[in-house]
Amino acid sequence: MRKSLSLYQGKLDIDKDLLFLLVIGGLYSLGIFLSNTFVNIYLWKQSGDYITIAVYNLAIYIFQPLTFIVAGKLAKKVDRVIVLRLGVIFLSLFFLSVLIIAEKASYYNFMLGSLLGIGYGFYWLAFNVLTFEITEPETRDFFNGFLGVLQSFGGMIGPLLAGTIIANLEANIGYTTIFTISFILFICAVICSFFLARRKAEGSFYFRRVLAERSHNKNWNRILNAHIFQGLREGIFAFVISIWVFLITQSEFSLGMFNLVFSGLSFVFYFIGTKVIKPSMRKKAILIGSLILYFSITIIIFEISYAQLIIYAICIGIAYPIITIPYVSLTYDVIGKAWKAKELRVEYIVVREMFVNIGRITSISVFLIAVSIFPAEKAIPYILAVFGAGHIFIYLFVKNIYLGSKPKKEVLIKEQLTDEKNR
Repeated sequence: MRKSLSLYQGKLDIDKDLLFLLVIGGLYSLGIFLSNTFVNIYLWKQSGDYITIAVYNLAIYIFQPLTFIVAGKLAKKVDRVIVLRLGVIFLSLFFLSVLIIAEKASYYNFMLGSLLGIGYGFYWLAFNVLTFEITEPETRDFFNGFLGVLQSFGGMIGPLLAGTIIANLEANIGYTTIFTISFILFICAVICSFFLARRKAEGSFYFRRVLAERSHNKNWNRILNAHIFQGLREGIFAFVISIWVFLITQSEFSLGMFNLVFSGLSFVFYFIGTKVIKPSMRKKAILIGSLILYFSITIIIFEISYAQLIIYAICIGIAYPIITIPYVSLTYDVIGKAWKAKELRVEYIVVREMFVNIGRITSISVFLIAVSIFPAEKAIPYILAVFGAGHIFIYLFVKNIYLGSKPKKEVLIKEQLTDEKNR
């Protein structure tokens, strides 16, 4: 069943599975943004040190790629929608565990991070594979852009709502409330997954062969190297900035406002980006967004105040959509033209995720070593300045990617849908 959607002054054929996948992505984003930002603060209030927070995040990024491999093998044997459900179930268990452990959460930081990493691994493997299968070149930018809009909306509403709840209730009651709401949202995502068409993949899991494809496919090698540098920035920026906002303001509500500004700008620019950024403009958009993202660091590393952090939020809120819309679409197009992409799409997604997490693990490991040797307040600005350049290196790799003609239809979803019906 397909619907014709007027967009970009034209019409796109939108499959109902694409719409349900967007709904699931929106519920996931709202659930994560509502609570996950405040897990770092929850742990900080209990421990008061960066090492506890870094170890928690390191565990996430260690177990996420390991779970990706397991999920990839599983996706070749069972319905990939089941893998998606497993991810949401583990994410639900994570929030339940935080509720149960409560005031001793900082002592179980590695365990909690591991559980969240497993949930991320199952969820994102299935979501990314389904995105590759359900979208086509004609609908890919629309999907990524609209998903970005939903994620930005979740980023606006979630942290602000959570900050307001925590500020107006006793601390433990506030945190219990937001973790419970996240749990309910994930249950709704599981229910929505039952409306997705069954999608099975057959054959063995050729992880090593797709990994070795780097030496045969220059575009594949370049996009993987780009993902390492993406991860270098994401690893530490994911938690350091939130901690800084809380340290300066001592207010969860202020952290919610920070995220409201960031996600609000992202919401607007994702919407604009889906209309403005055409395939021919992708590389230029990635360069512009990367430069904005990197130079925004200068606002906060020399001197820091809440006003400066808000200006920083404005800058990155503009930069991320400009980078993400073309970068994600380009990545899927590279995979779409790769060797045996149709049969090995799961493996390509797994390998890509491995490289992102190599970057994340590297930056957090360097962070842990640095703050163990030097005072955190002196070491962190230098670390941010170095690893913050990650997205500029993304451009240096993707600028040499040349896809030639349109990706062949046989590796895209139309044939996949036909195959599924024939089975």
